Amino acid sequence: MVSSAMEAALAAGVAAWAERGGLLFRQARQAASMNQSALAGLSGTSRTTLSAYEHGRKSPTLETAGRILDAAGFRLVLEPKVEFASRETGDGRSFHVPSRLGRLPVAAALGVARLCGRDYDLADRGERRAAYALLLREGTAQEVRDHVDGVLLAELWNELDLPPDIHAEWLPVVEEARHGAGVVQ
Repeated sequence: MVSSAMEAALAAGVAAWAERGGLLFRQARQAASMNQSALAGLSGTSRTTLSAYEHGRKSPTLETAGRILDAAGFRLVLEPKVEFASRETGDGRSFHVPSRLGRLPVAAALGVARLCGRDYDLADRGERRAAYALLLREGTAQEVRDHVDGVLLAELWNELDLPPDIHAEWLPVVEEARHGAGVVQ
């Protein structure tokens, strides 16, 4: 038997997903420069139903969500979740290690990272090496997520100057990426 607290938590989770799904549909529609009527017509649904999806009042089936996103020029994909573990160095400083390495859009992977008051041009190999070493030693989980590309890290790995304890914690993730199983698109 499900308790009322569990039912309430489940209902809140469903409502949150409906809201996020609505935002996803709005973003896809706006990126495609379409109004609701145009997208509804192309996807085989009504404008009022699409509006209800966008405002989180209704939740579409997976098939319907895929059809709407496809009509807007997007794909519905399954993406592995990347979680971070906090670790401590021998001298008590914390650093963050992901469960797997992700791929960044080209503009982010080769863009500019502002770290510790300095800009790093990630398109420049030397600056990327310095930025990655700093990120792996001191970056927050969000900074690592935003600026470290899995393939570029694996390619630079042997050139990074890292303390032994940080190197040891990151090595399994990098090795998994090097063997093709650990970099998520």
